[in-house]
Amino acid sequence: MPENHSSITRSTARPGRRLLTAALALPLAVAGLAVASPASAAPAAPAAVPSGPTASVTLGDSYISGEAGRWKGNSAGTSGSRNGTDRAWTGSSYDPSRVYGATAASGCDRSDVAEVLSASTGAQNEINLACSGAVTANIFRAANGGKSFKGEAPQADQLATVARQNNVKLITLSIGGNDLGFADVISNCVQDYLIWYSYCHDSAQSSIDSKMPTAMAGVGKAIDEIRAVMADAGYAPSDYRLVLQSYPSPIPRSAEMRYPESGWTRSDTGGCPFWDGDADWARDSMVPQISRALAGVAAAKGAQFLDLSDMLQGREVCSTATRQPTASSGPSATTSEWARFLDGGLNSTQGALQESMHPNYYGQQAVGRCLTLLWGRPSGDYACRNTAGQDASGMYLTAR
Repeated sequence: MPENHSSITRSTARPGRRLLTAALALPLAVAGLAVASPASAAPAAPAAVPSGPTASVTLGDSYISGEAGRWKGNSAGTSGSRNGTDRAWTGSSYDPSRVYGATAASGCDRSDVAEVLSASTGAQNEINLACSGAVTANIFRAANGGKSFKGEAPQADQLATVARQNNVKLITLSIGGNDLGFADVISNCVQDYLIWYSYCHDSAQSSIDSKMPTAMAGVGKAIDEIRAVMADAGYAPSDYRLVLQSYPSPIPRSAEMRYPESGWTRSDTGGCPFWDGDADWARDSMVPQISRALAGVAAAKGAQFLDLSDMLQGREVCSTATRQPTASSGPSATTSEWARFLDGGLNSTQGALQESMHPNYYGQQAVGRCLTLLWGRPSGDYACRNTAGQDASGMYLTAR
């Protein structure tokens, strides 16, 4: 692996222009030759599963790396701890490595509350290989077209080492969103709200539709690459579980927006600059469409599927069921938002722009709870949802 590999185990401008800048800046994370044996040679014995410590491993993009784990809800306050929401506050300055460790420097942003760490699966080692901004090609082995990313080898090649040093019991994958251009969709929709006063969903839908076949083929190949790595390390498919998960909607449908469509509060205070029509499309059309496509890939490849499309229901950015913390009433898992708002439209930028529109500290803990619950279901596909007014302990599964 590269030397800097670091997986985690265990202003004055117009408000609309500032927020547009934030939207435009969003990233969203040698086979050997086979030699024939003589006809008389006995067949080789199958390789044994490594006898090392048990392990749970996550691979993929920002939605599983732990992006936005720095934040406990959202607050329009821009100084100090931002009303208690900024976990990187040291009392005098900000240190993102308190949350993301060494990966704060690379931008992989593997947080201390990432899904694999928040989940309880009984694994002795919890290993996070995911990296914010990753696409499917960053999963494939280098020998099969995989691409290094942010100074790290392709994730399947990293998995090969992990699989030989541990007895891997669970692999969870989140990938495909960046292949579909999530960041571009957000950027275009924000521009249409702040500048062009037009809807984005028609053009965004066309873009998603055009990219879907290639993106899902990439997801399928990523699963194949993971399977090949595990087989090479001596595992049979029955020796471990492979889970493919989908994406939650970080914004609510229009009927559940607590800020009006007109004026500046939706952008400058709430950090959710989307027209009602676009919010409805994203929440009730785009996210379910992607989940259905991913479920199809999981079924075709024999992976278990975890549907997260409704995981943030009522906890989204600007949702009427949540509120922003204040100096006198701090953040709480039962009242604060579980996703990071679109940063950059406030008096000054908070944190890193790439954290925007991802499950935050509370959201990461909730997804971890979803994985814990799924671990108790050895077969079948499930959707994970939250219970209104409860913290991560209120997450529950329903059969798909």
